[in-house]
Formats: sequence, C-alpha cells, structure tokens
Amino acid sequence: MTNTTNTISRLFGAFAGYAFPKWFQIIINKVYVWIFKIDLSDFAPLDSYPTLNALFTRALIVKRELDSSLNVLISPTDSVIMAQGEVRDDMALQIKGMEYRVSELLGENLDSTYSYINLYLSPRDYHRYHCPCDMEILEVRYFGGVLLPVNQPSLRKNQNLFIKNERVVVIAKTKNNTKLYFVAIGALNVGQMIFHFEPKITTNAKANTKEIYTYPTPIKVKKGEELGMFMMGSTIVLFASNITLTKNTHSQVRFGEKIALLS
Repeated sequence: MTNTTNTISRLFGAFAGYAFPKWFQIIINKVYVWIFKIDLSDFAPLDSYPTLNALFTRALIVKRELDSSLNVLISPTDSVIMAQGEVRDDMALQIKGMEYRVSELLGENLDSTYSYINLYLSPRDYHRYHCPCDMEILEVRYFGGVLLPVNQPSLRKNQNLFIKNERVVVIAKTKNNTKLYFVAIGALNVGQMIFHFEPKITTNAKANTKEIYTYPTPIKVKKGEELGMFMMGSTIVLFASNITLTKNTHSQVRFGEKIALLS
C-alpha cells in the first residue's frame, strides 16, 4: 500500500506540474474548476496558471482581514472543521467514532490542557497554509508514511489514518508561553508539502523515516504569515493548550477567521 499510494501521488504530481500548450492547459484548468466548483474571485483568472499545480497552489490576490487580537487563534486555511475537542488520555478524534493516539502522531505526549482542531482542505480549497497566531518555531518533525485519502469516507474507513500518513509536525511557542503543534498531514495526490522556512524538508520521498530539525534561535512568525502549501487537498491538525473553541464541528471556515481563543 505504501509504494502504491506514494507512487500514484508522485505520478499525479508529475502530471500536475507539467506545462501543456496554453490552449490545452486552459481546458485542463476549466475542467478542474468546473468539477470542483472552485470560486476564483479572490485569485488570479483561470488562464493565468501555466500548470495544474499552479492552480492548486494559487496565491490570494485579495487580502484577507485578520483578527489582530493576541488571544485569537485564526484558521490557517480555507477548510472544514472535521473534528475538534479536548485531548483525553492521549486520545483525539480523526472523525466522530474514530480515535487515535496523539503521542504516536506527534512523537510526544500532551497533557489534558490541550485541545485539537482538524481542518480538512478539499481539492476545491485554497491550498496554502498560514500561521494561526504570533509564535516562535522551535522544532519540526517529519514522519514518512503512506498517502491515503483524508476525505470523510476514508476517515471513517481507515483506523489511525493520521498516524499512517506522511506528516510534518511544527512545534512552536505562543505568546502565552505554551506550545502549539501545527501538523500538516499528507494525502493521496499530495505530491509535496512545502514549508518556506525550512527548505530541507522533502516530502513523499522516504517512507517510514523520521527527520528532526531544531532551531536554537527560534524562527519568529506573525499571525497570518504564509507558512507553506500543499500540492493538493489535505488536512491540518492544530493542538493548543488552554483554548476555547469558537466554531462548531463541520463549519466551513476561511483563512483568517477566528476558530479559538487562547487563555
């Protein structure tokens, strides 16, 4: 399964990254936008993308309004909240009725003060991810793995999906001196996960491996700053301590919206 899903994703990534003649690329882009009902009103026009990857990773050209309050955690993505709640006895939900061990996902234990929010990016969504609050990046962990789909049917079917899949765990310190964990989870057809602050991270490359990058001088990032991008839809999971969740599960959220309050 590991080789199959990773190979499919690499092949799709090669197709998506290929620049076809402009007339044909416009057709590909139109079909993709039509199938997934993509709203391009905040982005450059359809004919400006030379590859499907360029369309996937499109940048905003309309600035989003962000809540600048220090105690507000904003959504890092345009996405759907698939599950959220408190970490209890090292367990969290990937979806209702399907639990997994948080320590296996992150590579360390969290105490009961932590809550989590699962943010699913569909193929129609804006694929870039941003900083949910002012923070200092202390460490990054890369876990190689498979690339199973992370949509709702797959979440219900595959036990421990988040742990099986490739993922990048960003560990940061917030203004209230607690740790925040920003977990980017790979998925089928995600050719790559990119983090601007750490170019050494190479995803969809080595299955069942672990790499750690530490920063003796923490990397300071501001709320709303772009951290990186998926090459296709996937999932971000946030873990933060002593927060109050402010959105309902299954809510559609946009990058910049308030999703929780830090104590």
